[in-house]
Amino acid sequence: MAIHTFAAIYIGSYEVSLKIFELSAKKKIRDIDYVRSRIELGADAYSKGSIGYELVEALCDTLREFAQIMKEYRVDAYEAYASAVLRDVDNELFILDQIRLRTGLTVRVLSNSEHRFISYKSVAMREEFEHFIGRSAAVVDVSGSGLQITVFSKGKVLTTQHLGLGTMRMREQLAKKSRNLAQYELQIEEMVVKEMEVFKAMYLENQEIEYLIVIGDYIAELVCRLEKNRDKNTVSIEKFVQYMEQLGRKSLEEIAEELGLSNENDPLIVPYIIICKCMARGLGAKELWAPGVIVSDGIACDYAQKNRIYKPTHDFDEDIISAAESLSRRYMSYSPHIEALTQMAMLLFDTMKKQHGLGKRERLLLQVAAILHDCGKYISFANAPQCAYDIIMSSEIMGLSHLEREIVAGTVLYNSYPLADYEAVADRLDQQSFLTVAKLSAILRVSNAMDRSHKQKFKNVKAQLRDKELIITIETDEDIALEKALFASKTAYFERIFSIKPVVKEKRVYS
Repeated sequence: MAIHTFAAIYIGSYEVSLKIFELSAKKKIRDIDYVRSRIELGADAYSKGSIGYELVEALCDTLREFAQIMKEYRVDAYEAYASAVLRDVDNELFILDQIRLRTGLTVRVLSNSEHRFISYKSVAMREEFEHFIGRSAAVVDVSGSGLQITVFSKGKVLTTQHLGLGTMRMREQLAKKSRNLAQYELQIEEMVVKEMEVFKAMYLENQEIEYLIVIGDYIAELVCRLEKNRDKNTVSIEKFVQYMEQLGRKSLEEIAEELGLSNENDPLIVPYIIICKCMARGLGAKELWAPGVIVSDGIACDYAQKNRIYKPTHDFDEDIISAAESLSRRYMSYSPHIEALTQMAMLLFDTMKKQHGLGKRERLLLQVAAILHDCGKYISFANAPQCAYDIIMSSEIMGLSHLEREIVAGTVLYNSYPLADYEAVADRLDQQSFLTVAKLSAILRVSNAMDRSHKQKFKNVKAQLRDKELIITIETDEDIALEKALFASKTAYFERIFSIKPVVKEKRVYS
């Protein structure tokens, strides 16, 4: 049984951490060591828009120590990720360059959707997770830079939204502008309550939440102290809110002593308590679960999954599909046509594996593009492709990186519009991604033409390659003159990309 020693480095807005894991197919993920260093990068990032040299110096010193610890453990591999604290500053590239030169570590800055998906993986690998999302649940990820809420119903993702209500961000925005602690706490509560009211009105209409799942630094400790049991990680919402209100009436020193915090003047605990209280009260859940996981756990899970060290029980691809379907319904475009188009696109993709050279991930992106290709009509029929592009790029699709969202949006756009020259999109897509967009949009065009009337006239569709032709055999008892006419106009683009001509062969079925 192969055991991999893996290190996860995470650069957050107020803390830098290193966690060492053992990864194996049998024991899955086992914690070995956990080292943290308090560096409040967000203090500069969210007030000045850049990070000063003193903090950069402290960051590099800490990462150099982490690199030494990794050598001592003889780690086989590592991943070093940074949060929005670097993404939001204007000297990001210079900081990353200094880290590489001074420590030898390569740090990647996560997009918000990547960051939240990795955090989500940390909780999804827990055995209890399927039980909680099987009914209805909201996963709330509280960090220094923001707040992510992902809503599940019957095991499927309904929506995921990012709110700029991070503990560090709010502290920097409000602490210096408040006359006293009472006013500071009131302002935080007003901000959170207002955002929650808007969120509920837009995304939780006629949807009840039974379980609240909270990911964050303090939450597990709060629940353990409340229940007076280190192994207890669930609590009723009513009991939790009462406890948060009790803590809110205490001083920072008293809170730190009660929770056993090493920093008795931790300024982030106040906004954290207020956020958790407002979430628990506002979402209307009945029970809270604190799985006690952090981003580093998700980084290890993500690495183990990508490198096939072990297979997770939860289907993360299904989360991406259900998120896309939910977005499609929101813009009133999900229909039998979408299902028929998706099946056709998957059939053509699978038939042409050797010709397009794409893999499972690109197949998933094509599936998402097929589901979302009509969403732009909600805004404008005349400019639907561009509107669909804008909707996709402006929406959170959990599990897709920014580049993958660009590929999906481009596939939808060029399903209808002529493919742009590479130079026109080089600022958004590298050459490989551009080729992927071209191939996926060509497949989507042909698939879309097969159901142009949106009446699903075909049955028993089959596809096979024969010489330089893609033979699509269909059975139908209806008039398909429209589909035939439009299909012919869509094949030129497909031929240009693949040097293969799609041909429809019709079998008449008489009922």
